Amino acid sequence: MADRGVWRPPRTCEDYWSEWKHCKGIRNLFHNYYTYGEAPSCGQWKIDYGNCIKWEKSKSPDAKESLCKSERARLLEKQKYDPVWQLRESPPRDWYLPLGQDKPK
Repeated sequence: MADRGVWRPPRTCEDYWSEWKHCKGIRNLFHNYYTYGEAPSCGQWKIDYGNCIKWEKSKSPDAKESLCKSERARLLEKQKYDPVWQLRESPPRDWYLPLGQDKPK
């Protein structure tokens, strides 16, 4: 996050704006309503966009802290789900055999 001693938001302000526009789009609203039974909450994207603009204009420490907190919350939300597949620790014994050949069992 630090670049030569000057902090920058984790994303550009245009990224926050485009995420908000995508979230409010009719296609995304329909998809979320069909999938989850409710409309998505898009307010945080707009708040983050406002904080990003505030940071770029006035270097407000409150805006910086709010952006950092929001990004941390997004990362934690992403990490809270377990992977669907069980991860391997090593490749299978017969990984080098050509595909389609009868593998010894």
